[in-house]
Amino acid sequence: MEKIRAFIAVDIESEEFRSQILELQKRIIDIGADIKPVVPENIHLTLRFLGEIETTLMEKIVDIMKLVEFQPFEIQFKGAGAFPSTKKINVIWVGLILGQEELSRISRSLESQFRKLGISEDKKGFSPHVTIARVRSGRNRDAIADLLYKSKEKAYGSMIAQAIRLKKSVLTPQGPIYSTIFEVKS
Repeated sequence: MEKIRAFIAVDIESEEFRSQILELQKRIIDIGADIKPVVPENIHLTLRFLGEIETTLMEKIVDIMKLVEFQPFEIQFKGAGAFPSTKKINVIWVGLILGQEELSRISRSLESQFRKLGISEDKKGFSPHVTIARVRSGRNRDAIADLLYKSKEKAYGSMIAQAIRLKKSVLTPQGPIYSTIFEVKS
């Protein structure tokens, strides 16, 4: 049975946001942090990570996505933080101050349908954020935490979300390669 690594996301297509994120990534690298920045064309907001799924399920997932109704909505990005915490940084993210309600509603709509397919519930739950870097080691962790603290009130731009996309993720030594399998527009 063939499987693909997949997720559902809102692609971040705001040049303003991308340029602000490149600047933040550069500041993190400049303080000597050991990070792997997310490349601009891969920056997205994950609605649901599906993991390795059988290709036979793809059609059913597409059918579920077609049921999701939404109007174009604004997302405003603000603040930065880390998962699981600034004491142990694995992932560096940028948060949202507008758009969470609509994203959460779309996420809940998908989740309830996925359970009918036997796709288990996302244990972490939905937390709207945009991953901008993964941390390779704890080098200069305190300096990263300090920079993130100073960035918690910073605005990173906004965009109008008009589509959700089923994405395929192929892991390579250079980093993941994402491609869109299916798109639902508002």
